[in-house]
Amino acid sequence: MPHTTALLVIDMQNALVAMAHRAGETVAAIAGLSERARAAGVPVVTVRQRDEELVPGTEGWQVVPELAPREGEPVVDKTTPDSFLDTGLDGMLRALGVTEVIVTGFATEICVDTTARQALSRGYDLVYVADGHTTSRRGAADAGLVPADRSIAQYNTIYRTIGWPGRRIRVRAAADVELTPA
Repeated sequence: MPHTTALLVIDMQNALVAMAHRAGETVAAIAGLSERARAAGVPVVTVRQRDEELVPGTEGWQVVPELAPREGEPVVDKTTPDSFLDTGLDGMLRALGVTEVIVTGFATEICVDTTARQALSRGYDLVYVADGHTTSRRGAADAGLVPADRSIAQYNTIYRTIGWPGRRIRVRAAADVELTPA
């Protein structure tokens, strides 16, 4: 069965990218993938977090310029780690005929992982972009957290090995992601 894909760019907002591990490299990987997606006719969906710290209209809430949505591209605002919960994302993707989502963004262990698993639960195949997700830099106050590089590697390994009956899951570097238009 042919796959029609959409690229999800999750929470790549100024305030979050400012605290991200390997921010520049991650933004560049997603930006390159976004350009390839647009050229291939693959929808690029920007997802933005909105909460007491990320207030709509503020500088911190804005998506970083390199990844800002283009005129007419879909934008989804969310209030939880799940990009599908109470957002209309699922209906939008289904209306576009999407069967597979390409997941990128911030933060690996929270919004990226939650959205990837929810996509699988909702019937979508998954491409998890190995160099297209990141987490926060770690400091002394984060002693209980896995170091950022290890966390990113751990989630890449999880998605390489996780089983989800009836779903196709692939982990690819941004440059190796195959794009099939919706």
